[in-house]
Amino acid sequence: MKNNEAKITTIIGRGAECDGNFSAEGSVRIDGTVNGDVTVTGSLTVGSAGIINGDVSAKSAMIGGEVIGNVTVADKTELTGTAKVIGNISTTLIVIDENAVFQGSCNMDRASGETRQKPAGREVRAGKRSAKAAIEEALREVEAANQEEEQGESDR
Repeated sequence: MKNNEAKITTIIGRGAECDGNFSAEGSVRIDGTVNGDVTVTGSLTVGSAGIINGDVSAKSAMIGGEVIGNVTVADKTELTGTAKVIGNISTTLIVIDENAVFQGSCNMDRASGETRQKPAGREVRAGKRSAKAAIEEALREVEAANQEEEQGESDR
């Protein structure tokens, strides 16, 4: 079973309204309204009619509705084309579909072992030198080819 196909254990249906913070074990689908923070240990799915007025915390999230608050997700966050998120997102991986609305900042903090180290100053300078040398060599080759072509035309 794929991560986004996890068995949903709790559903807040269309038309239902929850006033206050909401937390649940497992995976949750919200098609109604939650006026408070939402904390889920598994995956969170916010349907296109779902509305959350509060901060969200989950292992993974697929948002198709509206979230007014900050979103903190350990794994993957996906905003579908019907999503509207007004708040900051902190996640490892993010997918934002065309037509989704996202107003805020995004922090994709991966594990320290996965981050790319910035090259030291000398390495950068050496790379620039080698690139410059490659360009100079390419120019010399073009000049030589042009001279050979000119020589061939004059021999005719």
